[in-house]
This record gives sequence, C-alpha cells and structure tokens, in this order.
Amino acid sequence: MLYRAFDLQTDLAEQTRAWGQLVHDAVSPWADAGFREPVSWWSSGARMMMRAGLTFKRPPFGIDTVTVGNREVPVSEEAVHATPFGTLLRFRKDIDTEQPRVLVVAPLSGHFATLLRGTVRTLLPDHDVYITDWHNARDVPLAEGGFGFDDYVDHLVTFLGAIGEGAHLVAVCQPAVQALAAAAVMAQSRNAAQPRSMTLMAGPVDCRISPTAVNKLATSKPIDWFEKNLIATVPGRHAGAGRRVYPGFMQVSAFVAMNAKRHVQSHADLFWHMVNGETGKADQIATFYDEYFAVLDLAAEFYIETVRTVFQEHTLAKNELTYRGEPIDMRAIRRTALMTVEGERDDICAVGQTMAAHDLCTGLAPHMKSHHLQAGVGHYGVFSGRRWESQTYPLVRNFIQSHA
Repeated sequence: MLYRAFDLQTDLAEQTRAWGQLVHDAVSPWADAGFREPVSWWSSGARMMMRAGLTFKRPPFGIDTVTVGNREVPVSEEAVHATPFGTLLRFRKDIDTEQPRVLVVAPLSGHFATLLRGTVRTLLPDHDVYITDWHNARDVPLAEGGFGFDDYVDHLVTFLGAIGEGAHLVAVCQPAVQALAAAAVMAQSRNAAQPRSMTLMAGPVDCRISPTAVNKLATSKPIDWFEKNLIATVPGRHAGAGRRVYPGFMQVSAFVAMNAKRHVQSHADLFWHMVNGETGKADQIATFYDEYFAVLDLAAEFYIETVRTVFQEHTLAKNELTYRGEPIDMRAIRRTALMTVEGERDDICAVGQTMAAHDLCTGLAPHMKSHHLQAGVGHYGVFSGRRWESQTYPLVRNFIQSHA
C-alpha cells in the first residue's frame, strides 16, 4: 500500500514536470523579444516545476576525461563483473603507466554510486579506479533471489578477486562494516586477493560511541517495528514486483527531515539564482539535488540485517560478527593496512565510530595503521568537496602508495 501510494505521487510529479516544460517552452521566446525581467520569473518557476519529484535511475558519472601528469586522457566505463544486484565498474584510462588499483565501495543507503562522483574524480589521476555500482532492488526480478548482509560481503570478495592481487579498498560510510568483514574473511581463508590496504571513511564501525540522531533512531524501536513500518512490497508495474524492499524514497525523506530548513532554503536560493541569471550558483545547487534525489531501493533483508547487526546489536564492534554462520575475527587481518578518516562535524557518523576499527584490528603492526580527523567538515565533506581534495585526499593517496 505504501509503495502504491508513492507511485501515485510519482505520477503526479511527472505531470508537474510536464506542465513545467510546457510553461518554459511557452515563455522562452518572449525572452528573445526583450521581455527578460518578467520572463525570468515565469521561466525560473517553470524550471522549478520541471525538478519536481524523485528519479529512480542511476545518473551518469559523466567523467569523460581526467588530467594525468601534463595531459588530458579519455576515461571510459568498463563493466568488469556483474550480478543481478551490482556491477564492478572500472574507469579505464588511456595510459601506459601502471597505477595502484583501488576499489571504491559505495554505500547502499538509498543513493546510487554516482553520489561518489567527486571521490572517484579525485582518485582517478593517481589510481586505477573501480567502484561497486549497486543496482536498484526494485528492478531486480524476484527470481534472482535475495540480497543480505553476507551477500554484500560476497560481492566485495568476488570483486576483489576479479581485480586481482594487490588491490586497495576505499569504503565510504556504511560499507566500512562490510569492508572490514570482507578483509577478515579473505584473511582467514588466506585469499591471495585480500587487499593491501583499506581506507574506511565516516563508517559506523562502533555506533555506541557518541551516538548521533541516526544511531538513536535505530535503537529506539525493536527490529520488528522496522520490518512492519519501513518495509514495502514492490508493485507489479516494476521489474522487481513482489520483492520486499526498504524504499529509497523513505531514506531520502528521513535525511531531508533531519535538515529540513536547510533544504528549503537551498531550493529558495536555487529559484532566486535562476531569476537573477546567476547560472554558476544555480547549477551548483541543481547538480547536488539531481544526485541527492536520485534514489534506489534496498533489499529488505539487507536493510533489516544491517540495522540489527550494526546499529542495534553492535556485533562488529564486539568482534562477534559472523559470515555464512561462521565467526569471523578482525584480528585475522594482518596483511591489509588500515586507515580511518572522520569528519569533525559529522552528524551522521560521529567522531570515534570509524576509528574504533583500530581497536578491532589488533593483528596489524602500528606502522600499518593511520587515522585522520578532518577539521571543519560534516559527513559529506569527508569524501567530497574542497577540503577532501586539498587536505584529506593527499593523505589517503600517500597511505595507498606507501602500501602498494
């Protein structure tokens, strides 16, 4: 019922966008006739209408070239390995120089992997970059089976195997947990493709430390409340009809509600930038929300298992995590160097929650561990933006290169 109601809202949003397009097309010729001031109001309002609602397909990464050394080189996307639930995507560059291979592990939390576009773009000049390009669960036929916590770990192990020996992991936000689990699983099985290093950025390794509003919400209700109130069935109009999912629109709505005033102000700013012809400022806001409002659904089993394991029972933090029913021990990690990165103002994953990984990985020598607290940034500033590019990234790059 919940999903059907949202589909109705989606249909209404499509009509709003269509009306916005009609208005925009109707008033545009008047701008050429010299009526720019009144037209700018109508045109800007129409363009805001054209932005109504959410989108449900992955936006393009749009990384066509990158500067390597002193020259611009083309970048192409290559699907290295694919499953119904995710693709190992490589950003192939036209260069002869061998660079450290890095698997960027994107969060599966309601947004597409393109949310890390800036992270990838920054890494590309110095690394051979791959990413976990997760698929929208509502588009995966029910016959393909489920996707739970252990399946996520399986994907990381498989993807690292496809990349080959000597790769590095960079896990952003939620998958810091699965990255640690995969590293431990591969260490215990003596898998030759276990990563040489893993960089965990703003991830919930131990949510008992300085709990945020997100952490408190996860522990405020029993797990069956989440199953009854936040899980929906995909309607028949979609390829994944019948699949139980945690809808991406619910996750995004929750994040928006946390900072509602800021998002309202951002859209007001967008409108006035359009009216005033401030194209650069308008494009910056529009680009962010184009990405932020592109949502994907999570398989219900993955969402529920993550809430229970990571946020309620703190299984990883206690080093009691299991994989396929067998215990895995973080102390088995001895060959994979560990770096953790946190943001001083992170209100989603508090300071100390990611650094807790160092206390778990006691099998690592001190010289194989590193931590960085980035001053002046919130959650997204840890892996995107000016401070990421100028302050955090150079440290991450040096850490990877020192363990290549």
